[in-house]
Amino acid sequence: MPGPSTWTPLLRRGVLLEAVTLGWNVAGIVVLTITALAARSVALAGFGLDSLIEIGASTVVIWELSGTGVRRQALALRIIGGAFVVLALYLAVQSTLVLVARYHPHHSQLGIAWTSATAVVMFLLAAGKRTTGRQLGNPVLETEGRVTFVDGLLATAVLVGLVLNSWRGWWWADPLAGYVILVYGVKEGWAALRR
Repeated sequence: MPGPSTWTPLLRRGVLLEAVTLGWNVAGIVVLTITALAARSVALAGFGLDSLIEIGASTVVIWELSGTGVRRQALALRIIGGAFVVLALYLAVQSTLVLVARYHPHHSQLGIAWTSATAVVMFLLAAGKRTTGRQLGNPVLETEGRVTFVDGLLATAVLVGLVLNSWRGWWWADPLAGYVILVYGVKEGWAALRR
């Protein structure tokens, strides 16, 4: 198995993109736990779960990049596909419960700031992973780039929900956005599992 000393510049870039994603999401779990508890926000708590899925996906990709092989790629794609399915199931349950219970979270300025920054960072990382994955011919990195893109979409949806709740009192905006992301997550999860 090739070690870091034999990695090509593209492979190093792929690992660096995953390491940045991993670090951002570890910090995110801390921030999201604090903000979710303070605001009693189901959306922020759900976004914390998404961060856990992204940590798992990044770890899988770093593992896969350290010794690419057909069997390893297939296993990594199944794991990432499974993460998409888990995320979609979670969004379906969370969004439905919030709508049915008519749950109204408190305002969270820190949550708004964090999700704003996260959306920008995740979209940039997703673009870098997609490009690097294509250049490497690595479907795992490319697929995980879509997981990161979904993370950016989810950050945007949570942000819109937090802002609309804060400014207009529209508590239901966030769970509705969750349904949109759920459709994308199911599509990408199914595609990853079928590869």
